[in-house]
Amino acid sequence: MQLNKRKLPLFVIATILFGIKTYILYRFIFDLSIENPLQEIILFINPLASAYLVFAISVWLKPNRQLKYLRWTSMIGTVVLYLNLLFYRNFTDFITIPVLFQGNNASDLTSSIFTLIHSTDLFLFTDVVLIWLLSRKKYRMYTELSGSSRIAATAVTFLLLAGNITLAEVERPMLFVRTFDREYLVKNIGIFNYHLYDSTMQTKTKAQRVFADGTEISEIEGYMDENVNTNEKTDLYGLAKGKNVIFVSLESFQNFLLDSKINGKETTPFLNDLKESKDTFWFKNFYHQTAQGKTSDSEFLIENSLYPLGRGAVYFTNAQNEYHSLPEILKENNYYTSVFHANNRSFWNRDVMYNNIGYDHFYDETSFVENSENSFGWGLDDKDFFAQSIKYLKKQKQPFYSKFITLTNHFPFEMPQDKANIDQFDSGSETLNHYFQTARYTDESIEEFFQELKEAGLYQNSVIVLMGDHYGISEFHNNAMGKFLGKDINGYEHTQLQRVPFMIHIPGYHKASQKNNIAGQIDVKPTLLHLLGIDNSGDLAFGQDMFRQNRKDFLALRDGTVVSDDYIYADSTCYHRDTGKPVAEGKESSCESYKDKAKKELEYSDSIIYGDLFRFYDFHSKLN
Repeated sequence: MQLNKRKLPLFVIATILFGIKTYILYRFIFDLSIENPLQEIILFINPLASAYLVFAISVWLKPNRQLKYLRWTSMIGTVVLYLNLLFYRNFTDFITIPVLFQGNNASDLTSSIFTLIHSTDLFLFTDVVLIWLLSRKKYRMYTELSGSSRIAATAVTFLLLAGNITLAEVERPMLFVRTFDREYLVKNIGIFNYHLYDSTMQTKTKAQRVFADGTEISEIEGYMDENVNTNEKTDLYGLAKGKNVIFVSLESFQNFLLDSKINGKETTPFLNDLKESKDTFWFKNFYHQTAQGKTSDSEFLIENSLYPLGRGAVYFTNAQNEYHSLPEILKENNYYTSVFHANNRSFWNRDVMYNNIGYDHFYDETSFVENSENSFGWGLDDKDFFAQSIKYLKKQKQPFYSKFITLTNHFPFEMPQDKANIDQFDSGSETLNHYFQTARYTDESIEEFFQELKEAGLYQNSVIVLMGDHYGISEFHNNAMGKFLGKDINGYEHTQLQRVPFMIHIPGYHKASQKNNIAGQIDVKPTLLHLLGIDNSGDLAFGQDMFRQNRKDFLALRDGTVVSDDYIYADSTCYHRDTGKPVAEGKESSCESYKDKAKKELEYSDSIIYGDLFRFYDFHSKLN
C-alpha cells in the first residue's frame, strides 16, 4: 500500500492516544486535585510531553524496529500506569522504587488485589490494541523521516519537557525538594518522569550510607537535646515498673470507629467501655504517622521513635542498620521480648528486622493452627489468634514485652456474614460498608482476650497497650466517608481521620483519664520506657513521654501534614485545629514555623536511617 506522506507518523498517533488516556486517568480515576487553571493546563500537558519523550525515540530506529518499539512501549507504559492505579486504589499513593523490592509481599495480597481490579480497567488497553493494529504492515501509518526531521522531532521533545518543568516550577516553587508529596510530583511532571526522579533519589539515598562518617550525628544530637529532651520525668515515672507489657497493634483501626453505630448498634462496644475505664489512659488526639510501609512503619515508629521513610519501608530498605530499639532496651532490663503475628514471617521482611532489633522470639503463622473454620480474609481470625496465643504467653519468662499484630480488620475487610454481629454500612463504597463488620469482630476478639488473660493469671500484672496501626479507609473513599460523617472531607477532615486509638490499660490503677494533648506513634517508645521506670536519657529519639507537661508543640506526619496545638497544616492550607476553618487570608504564616520544624525533623530522621548513623553512636556511654 502506498502511503500518503502527509499522514501522521505512528509515533505521533501513539503520543496523542497515550497522552489523552493518561490525562483521563489522572483527572477522573486518580482524581488528582485541581486548585487553579494553571494546574489544569499542566495536568493536560505533562502526559502528552511524557508520551512524546518516550515515543519520539522511535524516529531513530529502522522501520521494523520502530514498529516493535511503539507496540511494546505502549504496552509496557500502560502496565506501569495500571500497576500505579491498583496501588493508588489501595493506598492513595504512587509506587516508589523501594516498594518494588517488597514484591514478595504480593503473594500475601491476592485477595486484596482481586478486589482492586475493576472490569472497566480493560479500556486502559484500548490504545495499545489500536497501536498494534496500526503497526501491522498493511496499516503502517508512519513515514521514514529525513535526518533533519528526526532532529526536529527530538528538539520538540526537549522543548516540551523544558516547558512542562518550567510551568511546574512556576506553579509549585521548589517542587523537587517536596519529595514527601508524590501527588504534587505526578500532577506536575507526570507519572513516568516521577518514576525517573524516584530512581535518581534511590541512587542518591543509597550513596548516603557510603559517604556517612558520623560527623552528621552531632548536629542531630544537639537538636534533640534542645527540642526533645528525654530527661524530664513525671509523677508517673516507674508506675508500671516490673510489669509485663502486652502491646496490641489493631490493624487498620481509626478513631471514628469508636462510639460509632450502624443501625443503632455500637461498632466497638468493648473499646468504648475500655476508654472510659478509670484504669485506662485514652489519648483522644493520637495520630498514626506511617507512610508506604503501613503496619511495618507503625512498628518501626513505636520501636525506635524515628520517622518512617517517605519512600518504601525501613523494614525492607534499611533492615540491617544499627538501631537502639525498644525490644533491645527492654532486654537489657531483663525483659523477654516476643512478637505474635499469624502471617508469613518474611512478610515486610519481619524475620530479618526482628532479629536485628532484639526480639527473642517471633510466633509466626507456623505457631498457629489454621483451618477453614477459624480463618477468613487475610488468615487466622483475631479470636482464634488470641486464644491460641495464651499458651505461649503463659510459658514466657516474666516480665515480658509481647507485641500482637491482628489481621481480621485488614483491607478489603471481608468476612463470612454468619460471623458478623453488626450490619454493613450502606454507601457507594464496598470497602467502607465492610469495614464496620470486621472492626466489630476485632473489638469482640479484644474483649475475649482480656478475659483469657484474666483466666491465665496474666492480667493483673500486665500493662495492656492498644494502638491502631494506620488508616483503614483511604482518600479513595472520601465520598463514602463524607456520607458516613455527614460532612465533606477536606484537608482538615482528612487529617483528623488519621487519628487512631491509643489506650494504656493498667489494671488496678483507678486514676487514669482521657488525655486531649496531641501525640503520635513517634511518642510510644519514650512513654512506655517512662512508665516502666527505665532511664532513656541517653537515647536519640524524636518522640517524648506523652504524660509530660512541656512537650513539643507540633506533630509531623510523613506526608508533610503538621498538627500543632492550635493549627493543622494540610493540603497546602492552614486550618484552626479547634474549628477546622482555614485561617484568615494573610494569616497563613501561622503554620510556617511548624512546617519548618517538621521538615527539619523528617530530614534529620532520614539522615539517621539513610546514613546508618547509629553505628557511630555509643548509647550506653550517654546514660546518666
